[in-house]
Amino acid sequence: MSDKVSISRIAKIHPKLRSECASILLEIQSKGINIRITQGLRTIEEQNNLYSQGRTKPGNIVTKAKGGDSMHNYGLAIDFCLLHSDGSISWSMTEDVDKDGKKDWMEVVAVFKSHGWTWGGDFKSIIDTPHFEKTFNHKLAEIKLLKKDLEGYPII
Repeated sequence: MSDKVSISRIAKIHPKLRSECASILLEIQSKGINIRITQGLRTIEEQNNLYSQGRTKPGNIVTKAKGGDSMHNYGLAIDFCLLHSDGSISWSMTEDVDKDGKKDWMEVVAVFKSHGWTWGGDFKSIIDTPHFEKTFNHKLAEIKLLKKDLEGYPII
């Protein structure tokens, strides 16, 4: 895996997900598709700043989650985009850069789902197609109550 941005973001997600996420990226690359992790761990402050966008700050609303109400705040979620060989990025769900007759975005979705990750495109309340999370069958309310390790990650 050569995308340093993705590598640095994976290094900050929940310790139980780091190795698996890196392996998933390699599996996706083996299919001729490259992705970039655009978000991983997000602090409460970062989450609140995103939440204020489109409400008390300029811009479009991008999240319904206040600080503490996102799986990103616990290192249990990532967002991605497609990464082209020229370094440009794309959120297109219809591209087939590897020319295999399948939409690259949905190939990425299939790989993450095969490893037990939940795709934000399957959410009912807000569709979030760049989003994946793995919560080890814990709901947000439970995760908030779990003891945290020395780095602040929930002990799962």
